[in-house]
Amino acid sequence: MERLRTVGAQALSLALLLAAWEGAVRAGLADPLFVPAPSAVAAAFLGIGPEALRLFWETLAKTLLAYGLAVGLGVGCGIVVGSLRHLYDVVNPYLVAGYAIPKILLLPWIVLIFGIGVTPAVVYATLHGFFPIALLVIGGVRDVDRTPILVARSMGATTWQVYRKVILPAVLPSVLAGMRLGIIFCLLGVLLVEMFAGVRGMGHLLSGLANAFQAAELFAATALVSALSIGIVVGLEVLNRRLGRWRG
Repeated sequence: MERLRTVGAQALSLALLLAAWEGAVRAGLADPLFVPAPSAVAAAFLGIGPEALRLFWETLAKTLLAYGLAVGLGVGCGIVVGSLRHLYDVVNPYLVAGYAIPKILLLPWIVLIFGIGVTPAVVYATLHGFFPIALLVIGGVRDVDRTPILVARSMGATTWQVYRKVILPAVLPSVLAGMRLGIIFCLLGVLLVEMFAGVRGMGHLLSGLANAFQAAELFAATALVSALSIGIVVGLEVLNRRLGRWRG
């Protein structure tokens, strides 16, 4: 019952926001050339819907491929580097520096090396997602309480058993936090390549609509991408709760 009331309040607040937006445009408080009414955005979506949905799935496929690579590399690197002190002292400064470098500076080099197409989008998005995931997992591993590890080793646990029974459950919140952050970075990376490297996808569509001053269509395409991002993050949050019960 409490959940229904929460969802109802959220739906009502969204409806009021859309109504206020519509009223402001119709009253002349906002220029429809730049801020179209929700009704105009809905009508525009019907016009660009088929093309936008085709490009949407292309962008989603590239994002999920890059995300899988970023999670696999980031979690693996984070656990290994976080577990080995000497390796951590050597490698962590490089990871921090890599995270701090604006990735947009690397885009021309990636396009130069890999050309135009799916590959530069996946490579660039993987780099975008790798660093936050790896650093969060490293921090989680470094913060693990050493007492359960020592107890497990004293009871004859193997290295693999220590990782599986002690370290992995302890760093699970950090892994899930990195996964939630990583999907946004990977989607951003794909969109940037599509926008600035002319790669087919939602980013290229958004750039074209903006250059053509098609505000209603731009809002509709933006809403579609936003729905993708929100849906994935909500799905990861559900996964977080389920794995949290397993961890407990």
